Amino acid sequence: MTFPARSIVIDDTTLRDGEQSAGVVFSLDEKLNIAKQLAELGVPELEIGIPAMGEQEREEIKAIGALGLSSHLLVWSRMRQEDLQHCLGLGVDTVDLSISASDQHIQHKLKQSRAWVLATIDRCVKAALDAGMRVCVGAEDASRADSDFLARMAEAAQAAGACRIRFADTVGVMEPFGVHDAIRKLRAVTDMDIEMHAHDDLGLATANTLAAALAGATHVNTTVNGLGERAGNAALEEVVVGLKQLYGIESGVDLRNFPALSHRVATASGDTIGSRKSLIGRDVFSHEAGIHVDGLLKDPANYQGVDPALVGRSHQLVLGKHSGSQGVVHAYRQLGIQINRWQAGRLLPMIRQFVSVNKRAPQSADLNLFLHSL
Repeated sequence: MTFPARSIVIDDTTLRDGEQSAGVVFSLDEKLNIAKQLAELGVPELEIGIPAMGEQEREEIKAIGALGLSSHLLVWSRMRQEDLQHCLGLGVDTVDLSISASDQHIQHKLKQSRAWVLATIDRCVKAALDAGMRVCVGAEDASRADSDFLARMAEAAQAAGACRIRFADTVGVMEPFGVHDAIRKLRAVTDMDIEMHAHDDLGLATANTLAAALAGATHVNTTVNGLGERAGNAALEEVVVGLKQLYGIESGVDLRNFPALSHRVATASGDTIGSRKSLIGRDVFSHEAGIHVDGLLKDPANYQGVDPALVGRSHQLVLGKHSGSQGVVHAYRQLGIQINRWQAGRLLPMIRQFVSVNKRAPQSADLNLFLHSL
């Protein structure tokens, strides 16, 4: 299947929703460094904080704004007049004003009515515009909202002057087909930009984000490493590569220097990256099985679904229980030692015994020891 060429805007929320992860707090220096690195990768929008949290948060938002980054900056706010006031004078001209969309939230969290929600959108969006702000209306818990009411929210937001609506799968309960249908319906009733905000509670945040892009979303939220509340948000790296590789959708983000940013966020958040985490995990471009290693050495495309160079990585050929002779020959060649297939066949049992006992791949000293024992 072919898809029409188009682009999409990444609105990365590592510094807002990412920091909302339980137990995560970024220092000002960490925030400034993360923001700079995101901008250097070409991420076009950054959501950088919640002004109503307090004076320290506002000062940090000002400090990020003072960097003069190429990325457009946003702040997040509840759709309340008193919270909106805290968003002014920070050097940021766009605010996501968030309000509940589902009856569950409207009735049991806000203790209000649908009519109240629509009236609040009209009042607060106009107030933000009068204060010189651009507005994205965040539809919290949109994934559990009535689709007809969500359409009315979009209409109210557009009539009041908002430029974007955010469809938030706040509790992470959607799947890609449902997302595609919901965004397609929303696209049919509004000319505003549409942003997808996905959570990973079912492991579907990236898939849901890609589905939204296909259905007509213009913007998508991401976080570095998929950091975020509970199970996290859609991972920046997965979304960027998925959009480009699967659908030819450009984001303008260059991930070749991403490992440094990924490490920075992981360290600052105290959130260890799993060894099998897609694209950035330690072992995701490592190969042990003999048939895979042989195929890769003949032509990387034989067993390469994603080019690791896209994210500043490379293939690693690891010796282990499932290695074959070709992998052994290659490993010794990397050490500057030429061995033949007969020697490789003699070395394989030693290598397999070693990894069974030590639970790790042999290093250069181990390989030299094996060779000398022949």
